[in-house]
Amino acid sequence: MVEKIYTITSESGIHARPATLLVNKVTPFSSEVKLEYKGKQVNLKSIMGVMSLGIPQGETIKIIAQGDDEEHVLSTIDEMMKTEGLGV
Repeated sequence: MVEKIYTITSESGIHARPATLLVNKVTPFSSEVKLEYKGKQVNLKSIMGVMSLGIPQGETIKIIAQGDDEEHVLSTIDEMMKTEGLGV
């Protein structure tokens, strides 16, 4: 299992577009990927789960990946967070 913490820097937080980008990025991977916010965990492969959290700018989230390609999942998310200006 690997995990990483991000602070959301996008002005609009994780709304529909970034949530869709995140879900689309992790769906091809075989690992189980969770997003944790304020003690609640959702499947990062579920657009409705991610949207239900309503994560605003300035908040901290944790991404947890577990499986055969967990390291690759996190590096892919890491790259997307930077290129899309979502978080650090």
